[in-house]
Amino acid sequence: MRKFLNFRWLVIALCIGSGSALFGQDNVIDEVVWVVGDEAILKSEVEEARLSALYEGRRFNGDPYCIIPEELAVQKLFLHQAALDSIEVSEAEVIQRVDQMTEQYIQAIGSREKLEEYFNKTSSQIREVLRENARTGLTVQRMQQKLAGEVKVTPAEVRRYFKDLPQDSIPYIPTQVEVQIITQQPRIPIDEIEDVKRRLREYTERVTTGEADFSTLARLYSEDRGSATKGGELGFMGRGQLIPEYANVAFNLQDPAKVSKIVESEYGFHIIQLIEKRGDRINTRHILLKPKVADEDMLAACARLDSIAEQIRLNDFTFEEAATFLSHDKHTRNNHGLLPNPYTNTSRFEMQDLPQEIAKIVEGMNVGEVSKAFTMVNERDGKEVCAIVKLKSRINGHKATISDDYQSLKDIVMEKKQDEILEKWILEKQKHTYVRINEGWRGCAFRYPGWLKD
Repeated sequence: MRKFLNFRWLVIALCIGSGSALFGQDNVIDEVVWVVGDEAILKSEVEEARLSALYEGRRFNGDPYCIIPEELAVQKLFLHQAALDSIEVSEAEVIQRVDQMTEQYIQAIGSREKLEEYFNKTSSQIREVLRENARTGLTVQRMQQKLAGEVKVTPAEVRRYFKDLPQDSIPYIPTQVEVQIITQQPRIPIDEIEDVKRRLREYTERVTTGEADFSTLARLYSEDRGSATKGGELGFMGRGQLIPEYANVAFNLQDPAKVSKIVESEYGFHIIQLIEKRGDRINTRHILLKPKVADEDMLAACARLDSIAEQIRLNDFTFEEAATFLSHDKHTRNNHGLLPNPYTNTSRFEMQDLPQEIAKIVEGMNVGEVSKAFTMVNERDGKEVCAIVKLKSRINGHKATISDDYQSLKDIVMEKKQDEILEKWILEKQKHTYVRINEGWRGCAFRYPGWLKD
């Protein structure tokens, strides 16, 4: 998973553990241990990030109480620059990341109930923490990409890098696979859709007549649990941060006392209330309801896919043809069902980078084999779908060669150059940023010595 590797923990693990972290710290006496610009780093933040890193299996090469505050400080440098440069992350991206993180936790711990017990929080509280942390992590990542994303690498540089590597330092390339997919979205009965709309019209009526506040209804009924805990409020966002269907209606609202018409999006059905407009940014609250899929409709969708899979095995038509004409996945059907890897911009995945439901199926498959139908949660919109997959190719793990693994080696060289740019930027940013470190936290061999200016 390519994410500026030297900064991986900064944008992944710490964004899970920082801020109002999942781990309870009720007995910790808090204090400000660092100040970076006008942002404080609290002792509780450091401890929460340490616990999160332990949960993730990270091993520190040094004192975590030196390493973590510095990484948090670097994170704040990126966030400050992102604010200056108006870097924005869309709500759809945040929701997708939260869904991924939630699913990863559930898979690791065993169930949603065990997840709540482990963190001593409700699912909605966990999602709220993850929502803020996902936005922070994505913003930092987006800022890094802006600073270092336009790096160019020549074939000569890649060959020189590989030629100069000692034999025992040649990178090991893990097993990689290419996977094609066909999905079927179960049919949702008209009665279910009409019932969802009826409930939303009822909420609108209750707000309009003054019987209930929109925010109260959002807390009680909205299925966007991340915003429901805040009365449905999303916070100030630009048009590009909102899904188009939502933005088109929200930006046309004028009266905060009124409720929008019902808006359909890939996530379900919404009603929206304006809170405030500031220039090209808007703060709204919403209630989201999702039509439910009946068990028999999910079974019917899977039965259709099992029939399609059998016809492919009998050579009635190819998987590629079926994906193009029968798949409901608009993101892959125009590419013969081939799954794109968003981290590498290729179609190759390491097994841990595949959606977990797909990885479990693919692990035991042979190249060219078509799976039986299975259910999975679509990471883009959180909806349950039925799917079949074909294992298009597998390259077993091996030591890299310039002929077979040029792209992987190119990525390594590019990452090294990107990290060099980011490190240079951090050193320069330090010179112009106010930093104060408490006396008991100063005796560290920092990676970036410019924190201590006196």
